[in-house]
Amino acid sequence: MRAVIPYKKAGAKSRLSPVLSLGEREEFVGIMLDQVIASLEEAGIEKIDILSTSGYGLEAMEKARVLIDENGLNEALNLYLEQAGEPVLIAMADLPLLSPKHIKEIISTEKDVCIVPGKGGGTNALFIRNPSLYQVKYYGSSFLTHCSIATKACQSLEIYDSFLAGTDIDEPEDLVELLIHGNGPSKAYIDGKFRLEVSKGRVKLIPL
Repeated sequence: MRAVIPYKKAGAKSRLSPVLSLGEREEFVGIMLDQVIASLEEAGIEKIDILSTSGYGLEAMEKARVLIDENGLNEALNLYLEQAGEPVLIAMADLPLLSPKHIKEIISTEKDVCIVPGKGGGTNALFIRNPSLYQVKYYGSSFLTHCSIATKACQSLEIYDSFLAGTDIDEPEDLVELLIHGNGPSKAYIDGKFRLEVSKGRVKLIPL
């Protein structure tokens, strides 16, 4: 099997702009990408691809094969699946709480498709045993869409329910979860810029 990580560095994570500058956001997404790759490797996945619309930020990448496709996410991934010829795990690049244990459990499913739902109806990871029989459709409520695609394609389906694997880093409040539950370089990067403040309400992110 192989894993593919869709990745964009240029102008990344605009919803984090209230707390991180453009340069910081671009640096941070590179750190998260490296951590996701490390988790995949530790889980025993040797064939790892990065799918990007440009090579920006990937010039020195040695840990994975870089594939450039200027098409949109869905078109690029569906072409990738069509050509894969083996089971594929699609993992987003902003999942620093996704552990090797999670990955091993996801890819050990006995079902044809295993979906890891993200916040707000998104899809954080997607294991596809028979990629030639499946097409992805991200954006919007992609989790429900991907469940429907599996059903219509007569592919058996498992939903992997995990708070940590389901936490993608998009909003400032997601950084709170990273500081509370995370470890490794992604947490260390944010730990060097913020602290947590505990009040009567929710835990807040406070710049250092």
